[in-house]
Amino acid sequence: MCGADKTCDFFCFDWKAQRWNLLVMSGAIIGGFVASNYLSNNQTPDLNPKTVEHLKEIGFESAGKAYVPTELFGPEAFSDPKTLAILLIGGILVGFGARYAGGCTSGHAISGISNLQLPSLIATIGFFIGGLIMVHLIFPLIF
Repeated sequence: MCGADKTCDFFCFDWKAQRWNLLVMSGAIIGGFVASNYLSNNQTPDLNPKTVEHLKEIGFESAGKAYVPTELFGPEAFSDPKTLAILLIGGILVGFGARYAGGCTSGHAISGISNLQLPSLIATIGFFIGGLIMVHLIFPLIF
Protein backbone atom coordinates (compact mmCIF):
# COMPACT_ATOMS: atom_id res chain seq x y z
CA MET A 1 0.00 0.00 0.00
CA CYS A 2 2.86 2.40 0.79
CA GLY A 3 5.48 0.84 -1.48
CA ALA A 4 6.97 -1.75 0.87
CA ASP A 5 6.10 -4.49 -1.65
CA LYS A 6 8.87 -3.17 -3.90
CA THR A 7 11.52 -4.20 -1.37
CA CYS A 8 9.97 -7.23 0.34
CA ASP A 9 7.79 -9.98 -1.15
CA PHE A 10 5.96 -10.39 2.17
CA PHE A 11 4.16 -7.11 1.50
CA CYS A 12 3.03 -8.02 -2.02
CA PHE A 13 -0.71 -7.79 -1.58
CA ASP A 14 -3.39 -7.27 -4.20
CA TRP A 15 -5.54 -4.55 -2.59
CA LYS A 16 -7.99 -4.47 -5.46
CA ALA A 17 -8.78 -8.18 -5.18
CA GLN A 18 -9.07 -7.92 -1.40
CA ARG A 19 -11.30 -4.84 -1.18
CA TRP A 20 -13.72 -6.75 1.02
CA ASN A 21 -11.10 -6.54 3.81
CA LEU A 22 -11.62 -2.77 3.91
CA LEU A 23 -15.37 -3.34 4.24
CA VAL A 24 -14.80 -5.69 7.19
CA MET A 25 -12.48 -3.15 8.82
CA SER A 26 -15.03 -0.37 8.30
CA GLY A 27 -17.75 -2.55 9.82
CA ALA A 28 -15.59 -3.26 12.86
CA ILE A 29 -15.00 0.45 13.40
CA ILE A 30 -18.66 1.36 12.94
CA GLY A 31 -19.77 -1.57 15.14
CA GLY A 32 -17.38 -0.52 17.90
CA PHE A 33 -18.68 3.04 17.73
CA VAL A 34 -22.32 1.92 17.89
CA ALA A 35 -21.63 -0.50 20.75
CA SER A 36 -19.70 2.00 22.85
CA ASN A 37 -22.02 4.94 22.30
CA TYR A 38 -25.47 3.34 22.11
CA LEU A 39 -25.36 -0.14 23.66
CA SER A 40 -23.11 0.19 26.72
CA ASN A 41 -25.54 2.08 29.04
CA ASN A 42 -22.62 3.25 31.20
CA GLN A 43 -21.71 -0.28 32.24
CA THR A 44 -18.55 -0.63 34.28
CA PRO A 45 -16.67 -3.85 35.03
CA ASP A 46 -16.17 -4.93 38.63
CA LEU A 47 -12.47 -4.53 39.29
CA ASN A 48 -10.51 -5.58 42.32
CA PRO A 49 -10.15 -2.53 44.64
CA LYS A 50 -6.35 -3.01 44.67
CA THR A 51 -6.33 -2.87 40.87
CA VAL A 52 -8.38 0.35 40.91
CA GLU A 53 -6.03 1.85 43.49
CA HIS A 54 -2.94 0.91 41.46
CA LEU A 55 -4.43 2.29 38.23
CA LYS A 56 -5.25 5.57 39.97
CA GLU A 57 -1.67 5.77 41.28
CA ILE A 58 -0.30 5.62 37.72
CA GLY A 59 -2.71 8.25 36.42
CA PHE A 60 -5.91 6.48 35.39
CA GLU A 61 -8.45 8.39 37.48
CA SER A 62 -11.37 6.85 35.57
CA ALA A 63 -10.47 3.34 36.79
CA GLY A 64 -13.56 1.62 38.16
CA LYS A 65 -15.84 4.40 36.89
CA ALA A 66 -15.79 3.76 33.14
CA TYR A 67 -15.77 0.63 30.99
CA VAL A 68 -12.52 1.70 29.34
CA PRO A 69 -10.04 4.30 30.62
CA THR A 70 -11.25 7.67 29.39
CA GLU A 71 -7.65 8.89 29.58
CA LEU A 72 -6.87 6.60 26.63
CA PHE A 73 -10.19 6.34 24.80
CA GLY A 74 -12.10 9.52 25.68
CA PRO A 75 -12.29 12.65 23.52
CA GLU A 76 -9.34 14.20 25.36
CA ALA A 77 -7.11 11.36 24.15
CA PHE A 78 -7.01 12.89 20.70
CA SER A 79 -5.72 16.20 22.04
CA ASP A 80 -2.78 14.66 23.95
CA PRO A 81 0.11 13.89 21.55
CA LYS A 82 1.53 11.13 23.79
CA THR A 83 -1.76 9.24 23.95
CA LEU A 84 -2.40 9.72 20.25
CA ALA A 85 1.07 8.38 19.45
CA ILE A 86 0.52 5.34 21.68
CA LEU A 87 -2.81 4.56 19.97
CA LEU A 88 -1.40 4.99 16.47
CA ILE A 89 1.79 3.02 17.07
CA GLY A 90 -0.15 0.29 18.89
CA GLY A 91 -2.65 0.01 16.04
CA ILE A 92 0.11 -0.25 13.46
CA LEU A 93 1.93 -2.91 15.49
CA VAL A 94 -1.26 -4.93 16.01
CA GLY A 95 -2.08 -4.77 12.30
CA PHE A 96 1.45 -5.72 11.30
CA GLY A 97 1.54 -8.53 13.86
CA ALA A 98 -1.77 -9.98 12.67
CA ARG A 99 -0.58 -9.87 9.06
CA TYR A 100 2.83 -11.32 9.91
CA ALA A 101 1.40 -14.09 12.11
CA GLY A 102 -1.17 -15.04 9.48
CA GLY A 103 -4.13 -14.19 11.69
CA CYS A 104 -5.25 -12.45 14.84
CA THR A 105 -4.94 -13.63 18.42
CA SER A 106 -8.53 -14.92 18.53
CA GLY A 107 -8.22 -16.74 15.23
CA HIS A 108 -5.06 -18.55 16.24
CA ALA A 109 -6.16 -19.27 19.82
CA ILE A 110 -9.69 -20.47 19.02
CA SER A 111 -9.68 -21.86 15.49
CA GLY A 112 -6.03 -22.76 15.04
CA ILE A 113 -5.49 -24.54 18.34
CA SER A 114 -8.83 -26.37 18.09
CA ASN A 115 -7.60 -27.70 14.71
CA LEU A 116 -4.36 -28.78 16.44
CA GLN A 117 -2.20 -26.55 14.26
CA LEU A 118 1.30 -26.18 15.66
CA PRO A 119 1.88 -22.70 14.09
CA SER A 120 -1.25 -21.43 15.88
CA LEU A 121 -0.01 -22.81 19.19
CA ILE A 122 3.37 -21.13 18.67
CA ALA A 123 1.69 -17.85 17.67
CA THR A 124 -0.62 -17.94 20.70
CA ILE A 125 2.29 -18.58 23.05
CA GLY A 126 4.07 -15.64 21.42
CA PHE A 127 1.00 -13.43 21.90
CA PHE A 128 0.84 -14.30 25.58
CA ILE A 129 4.56 -13.73 26.12
CA GLY A 130 4.32 -10.41 24.27
CA GLY A 131 1.33 -9.40 26.39
CA LEU A 132 3.13 -10.25 29.62
CA ILE A 133 6.22 -8.30 28.55
CA MET A 134 4.05 -5.33 27.59
CA VAL A 135 2.05 -5.23 30.82
CA HIS A 136 4.89 -5.90 33.24
CA LEU A 137 7.88 -4.23 31.57
CA ILE A 138 6.89 -1.72 28.87
CA PHE A 139 3.56 -0.37 30.22
CA PRO A 140 5.12 0.96 33.47
CA LEU A 141 7.81 2.74 31.42
CA ILE A 142 5.25 4.42 29.17
CA PHE A 143 3.08 5.61 32.05
